[in-house]
Amino acid sequence: MGHPVERASGATAGSELPPGQRLQRGWPVTHYGPVPKFRPERWEFRVFGATADGDKHTWGHDEFTALPYTTVVADLHCVTKFSITGAEWGGVPARTVLDLAPPAPDVTHVMVWAEYGFSSNLRLSDFACDRTIFATHKDGELLTAEHGFPVRLIVPHLYAWKGPKWVRGVEYMTADRRGFWEERGYHNIGDPWEEQRYSYQEEPGDGPEL
Repeated sequence: MGHPVERASGATAGSELPPGQRLQRGWPVTHYGPVPKFRPERWEFRVFGATADGDKHTWGHDEFTALPYTTVVADLHCVTKFSITGAEWGGVPARTVLDLAPPAPDVTHVMVWAEYGFSSNLRLSDFACDRTIFATHKDGELLTAEHGFPVRLIVPHLYAWKGPKWVRGVEYMTADRRGFWEERGYHNIGDPWEEQRYSYQEEPGDGPEL
């Protein structure tokens, strides 16, 4: 791709797994609904909601993939209890999106939107983590369509459902709102080390009322 590469520290190969997880060889395909067809001429990544300047910010596919490229070596923990360790994710850091399209000062959460209206909510602090990345590559290869091409979000310190496949944009929010799976019984935060799988495990303050 010809991108300049910056490496983020934190290789995790051989690391301890979160409770209830098992090491997975290979990478199973898991998602809800069909695989969308990618049409580059129609594809757009947008940042909207409570932006600092009040405007919507958009990038076409060529513009988005031309943004500064970095790699993060990180594990992926699926709530279905498999874990992949030591994968190298390449793409655009979430911090880059925040820098190019800053949120308003009172933003506390984001909603990450994907194809077919799928959504996942995150605390701004989770989204802004320096290891959160809009991945276009895994282990140096372009993602396949089944695994989220052209862009999927990777949030290494949360369960994998918090990072949707086929991402199309980010909404800045001044109050929390549950996403697709969070409205359907999954934990609002999703920390694998705390084994926060389901909404019935939530403590007061973990999320909005269901």
